[in-house]
Amino acid sequence: MLRILLSLLLLLPLAAMTEVPPGAAASDRTLDDGAVDRIAGSPIVTEATETPVLLVLGDSLSAAYGLPLDQGWVNLLQARIYERNLPYRVVNAAISGDTVAGGLSRLPALLAEYEPKIVLIELGANDGLRGFAPARIKDALVTLVEQAQAADADVVLIGVRLPPNYGSAYTERFQQLFATVAERTEVALVPRLLADVAEDPRLMQADGLHPTAEAQPLILETVWPVLDPLLE
Repeated sequence: MLRILLSLLLLLPLAAMTEVPPGAAASDRTLDDGAVDRIAGSPIVTEATETPVLLVLGDSLSAAYGLPLDQGWVNLLQARIYERNLPYRVVNAAISGDTVAGGLSRLPALLAEYEPKIVLIELGANDGLRGFAPARIKDALVTLVEQAQAADADVVLIGVRLPPNYGSAYTERFQQLFATVAERTEVALVPRLLADVAEDPRLMQADGLHPTAEAQPLILETVWPVLDPLLE
């Protein structure tokens, strides 16, 4: 009996050493309190943690058209968020060929499912390429922004510029509508997603409309300064 008691006493210090002190590094802590730990740059989230969602509602420019999805600027955005230990999960709801009408039909369900804290709206290019009235596009974008705001999400509106062959009168009205929507709804604006990209043929695919893989980091750098204050 004495021998058993002595054995138990010897084991007690070893058991105490297995506890992780409160000040231990993140990679040393156990995930038992709903915390978010990061191992090798990737987030590990327990079921008790609700990671805020950043939702991207867009078209082919955000859906990495013609490229592997992991090379697109939206995927690069998620990688940067991980690198900077920002607590957001990116949901890419961009669909090639989508229009503002398509966005209106899809956004309510996306808001209900993901309850995003931030919504990036990158739509309108396909409407402009089809020559739709700028006023019609503007009204639809206002509705999209207001729907996201009603769901308590911060919004970033992302504009695009049409090719010059659509005529200066139409392209200027189209370009201006994004600024008008942003001012009316008081949201952040990226005026031109393909700034410093569309004018360089080396950064565009053969169709002249979609950027190459090499252009994707540049696109992220265009979006980031506007988005970053909301992430912080």
